[in-house]
Amino acid sequence: MTKAEKLVSILSEKGWHISFAESCTGGLAAAGIVDVAGSSAVLNASFVTYANEAKIKYVDVSPETIKLHGVVSEEVAGEMAKGVAKETASEVGIGISGIAGPGGGTDRKPVGMVCFGFCIDGEVFTKTMQFGNIGRTEVRTASVEFVYDTLLEKLSSL
Repeated sequence: MTKAEKLVSILSEKGWHISFAESCTGGLAAAGIVDVAGSSAVLNASFVTYANEAKIKYVDVSPETIKLHGVVSEEVAGEMAKGVAKETASEVGIGISGIAGPGGGTDRKPVGMVCFGFCIDGEVFTKTMQFGNIGRTEVRTASVEFVYDTLLEKLSSL
């Protein structure tokens, strides 16, 4: 059983729904769930909020948060997760914002840095991962794997 299949199974058993607000992953996390038969019972919505304006308009990210912390930050990823959960009435909301590369990185926020927000049953937590300059596709794939692993760990313990 794949991680996505396990995730769909756990969410189905709980009667919960999941929604995504993805930036650098461009819908890849939601697509992995859609690949699973029966995913329509758990996947509410997915937004590819690549532009700052999309994050603000569709998933309630505060322009002030972007201004203070930058779009690639745990603060923004947390607001993305909370906002997408609220806007779609989902028990689980995921926010992903990062720098997949090959350009766009800085000393403070290098290529391969991805910030994650998780909103599970109303509780928000965040995490930043440094995947390194391993290639755009590889950063995106590693990000999805991290989301699935984190969700499997957290949801299995509830």
